Amino acid sequence: VQLQAFGGGLVQAGGSLRLSCAASGSIGSINNMGWYRQAPGKQRELVATTTNGGSTNYADSVEGRFTISRDNAKNTVYLQMNGLKPEDTAVYYCNADLRPPYLSRSLIYWGRGTLVTVSS
Repeated sequence: VQLQAFGGGLVQAGGSLRLSCAASGSIGSINNMGWYRQAPGKQRELVATTTNGGSTNYADSVEGRFTISRDNAKNTVYLQMNGLKPEDTAVYYCNADLRPPYLSRSLIYWGRGTLVTVSS
């Protein structure tokens, strides 16, 4: 199982980016999917999560600016980021609570991360 994130880059403050993360390989079922981020010198923190039923949860710092969504048919989760601020600069990681068909329980899988840099 692999998670691969795309869409990071350099953007000016106030701009937008859209991240995507696709799960591939031997996928049985996916429960929650989410995005986390880690800024230089800081711990990884939750950005947003979504259940397979479409319920969402956001960090206070991104509420109203970021939107998480998913395409269950494509095993893909997206993060639309609007109104970006310099403090949003971080490496963004996706994860999935996923149960491969050869396991009896789910595990948390992480993507490698994609860098988002917001200039002032």
